[in-house]
Amino acid sequence: MSGEIPVEAGRRAAAPRSLWLRILYRLEDALIIVVLAMMVLLPLAQIGLRPVRHQLGSWQFVAAFSASIPLFVQRGTLLLGVLGGAIAARENRLLSLATTQMLPRGWPVVAARIISGSVGAVVSAMLCLAAGEFTAQERQAGKSLLGIADWVFVAAMPAGFGLIALRMLINSADGWRGRLLAALVAAVLAGCCIVTHPDFAVWACDNLPAALADIVGRLPTIEPQKLVWPAVGVLLLSTVLGGPIFAVLGGLALIMFWGDLSPISSVAIDHHKLVTHPSLPAIALFTLGGYILAEGGASQRLVRVFEAWFGWLRGGPAIVVVLACAFFTSFTGASGVTVLALGGLLMPVLLAARFSERNSLGLLTAAGSLGMLFPPCLPLMLFAIIAKQPIESIFLAGIIPGAVLVVLTAALGVVMGARHADAPPRQPFAFRAAVSAAWAAKWELLVPVVCLGALFGGIATPVEASAVTAMYCLLTQAVIHRDLKWRTGVPRVLVECGLVVGGVLLILGVAQGFTNYLIFDQVPDRAVEWVTQQVRSPLMFLLLLNVFLLIVGCLMDVYSAIVVVVPLILPIGEAFHINPLHLGIIFLANLELGFLTPPVGMNLFLSSYRFGRPMSAVCRAVLPFLAVQLLGVLLITYVPALTTWLPQLAGR
Repeated sequence: MSGEIPVEAGRRAAAPRSLWLRILYRLEDALIIVVLAMMVLLPLAQIGLRPVRHQLGSWQFVAAFSASIPLFVQRGTLLLGVLGGAIAARENRLLSLATTQMLPRGWPVVAARIISGSVGAVVSAMLCLAAGEFTAQERQAGKSLLGIADWVFVAAMPAGFGLIALRMLINSADGWRGRLLAALVAAVLAGCCIVTHPDFAVWACDNLPAALADIVGRLPTIEPQKLVWPAVGVLLLSTVLGGPIFAVLGGLALIMFWGDLSPISSVAIDHHKLVTHPSLPAIALFTLGGYILAEGGASQRLVRVFEAWFGWLRGGPAIVVVLACAFFTSFTGASGVTVLALGGLLMPVLLAARFSERNSLGLLTAAGSLGMLFPPCLPLMLFAIIAKQPIESIFLAGIIPGAVLVVLTAALGVVMGARHADAPPRQPFAFRAAVSAAWAAKWELLVPVVCLGALFGGIATPVEASAVTAMYCLLTQAVIHRDLKWRTGVPRVLVECGLVVGGVLLILGVAQGFTNYLIFDQVPDRAVEWVTQQVRSPLMFLLLLNVFLLIVGCLMDVYSAIVVVVPLILPIGEAFHINPLHLGIIFLANLELGFLTPPVGMNLFLSSYRFGRPMSAVCRAVLPFLAVQLLGVLLITYVPALTTWLPQLAGR
């Protein structure tokens, strides 16, 4: 997949000197904390009110509020996406390709920042206009939620996109001269598109003074269809130069609708429709739980557990690394947090066991995304939402395939560890020490039980289960262990989670706009027709699908790939009678490999940054693990029972 710039390694925005800016920043942080807190507390209230809901008939407002809780949580997700995206732009941490790290220092980097910043600002400004049109439509519709006009929530979209556009211009250079140049480039790009549009002359005649209207009438006009591909070329160039991923996807959607003379407000409508999906809040809340664990002392306690129970085995340190990484990744959403959070803890474990530096580097890098198929990992939930599959079913479908990849990676690590004759003597298994380590980490080890128990026990919906998990993680880390301070640590984690989730929601929303254009243009139907004419065998289709998805993993991040590519391949899989759950796990397993795909896999960049090693060294180190995980993907592809057995056993 594309390599997002690591959080610590990305170029951060300078701290504001202005008092008003500092106040604005603190206000943004406070708002996102309130939104996330509301998203956690409201589903918990829903669980508490459910047993007595039938008794609330005489309390009309309470009954109406209880029924409206899911809608308020969905609006919270909308606000979270807007606020988080604005904060990500403020901190210059919008998810992007890490290709700028390959550019030579000096003027190439300066030019890349100006070009990518100006193009991203134009796209954000157009999204602001599209969201403004949608807000006006919602205001005319007059819908409300418990007396609060719905357009008030929607109005956050144009405000957020406008703020992102401004901040992208500010972050395009370190000085005002560069920023003014970026603003000039943005104005030229936007002006060329607007002035040459045939509808602009009509608008000018109706709204401008006669003299100006006459000047505009003399300007050349170009059919929008003729500017589509040049505009796409500029957009792709800015992306290669480090532009944010949401800008390329949103820009593609805007360009396609603009080229067809269709209202660009369609992009904002699709964005709103996706980010207010009833199941989407679960993604934010499960991610919050993972961030709380990562920022607390859970990582040290869990590593001690795995060391105590498996470290005494032959090649035990490799097993410890794989299990610890898989556990953390399942909760942090394959966001790269695992490599950053556990790398410093696990690298000394491997080196002390006489693993070579190369093998240690390769194992840690490869293990960083292993938990992506285990519930409640974010990509699983997102696939279920886009493919319209039950979240519980995709959770069950990923368990055995995820275990296959874990076992294969651990086995290769064990083999590599066995090669070193100078390894220190293995310590015998100490049952009392293992039990003591497990008892110390009992609250962390119970997280999957709490999460899956609430979900599969019929106690809670997926959103409510995610709220229970987030609250459980918060109480264990801030109250029981006291690893997080309520006044400093907890707010910092909430803002950090909101920033990351907001960046992801930006990508998902605009990607949905682009996807819906493809569906409107009947691209999936034509793809089904072409593939079924060229390929007759389902086995050959699966092989070609793997090749295609490996290429997708090299070029796209996992979130946009799910939103854009899944609607294209689902109809084809249906034509070949492929179970949608099986197809989804094949899809996600291939994208998991994309984290390791040279030269732009995210884990490669994170490991290079975390361990201070050149990218070339990380790529060489990871190749054996990439090969063995590819073998695992082929097993998952051609043995459907690995995916379908558990859902069928559970009657799903």
